[in-house]
Amino acid sequence: MRDALQSIRLRLDRTGILLSGLCAVHCVLGVVLVGVLGLGGEVLLSPAIHRIGLMLALVVGGLSLGFGVLRHGRLAPLVIGGAGLALMGLAIAVGHGLPEAVLTVLGVGLVAIAHLRNISGHAAH
Repeated sequence: MRDALQSIRLRLDRTGILLSGLCAVHCVLGVVLVGVLGLGGEVLLSPAIHRIGLMLALVVGGLSLGFGVLRHGRLAPLVIGGAGLALMGLAIAVGHGLPEAVLTVLGVGLVAIAHLRNISGHAAH
């Protein structure tokens, strides 16, 4: 049972890293394609995509980082990830454009770092 729970935790952290990377790519490509080429604005910069992504990040981040604290007792990944999720939330509030992309990329970067630290905490135990 313990191994199954650890496997689930690791999968959640890996999923969080994947979602963070996809979000960063989406933001950078969205700004480039829309800003430079004028392509795909209605799809790439859709507020619905950002809301869905943020909800997924909140669920995956909260679960995996919270489980990590329970498992290894280190609060740093949760604090770092929480700061990243807050930046992602702020990105939604500022509206479309470069500030949104910068905040989102910074946020997902912090969330990815938190997941990596969480994984290293799993490996240590």
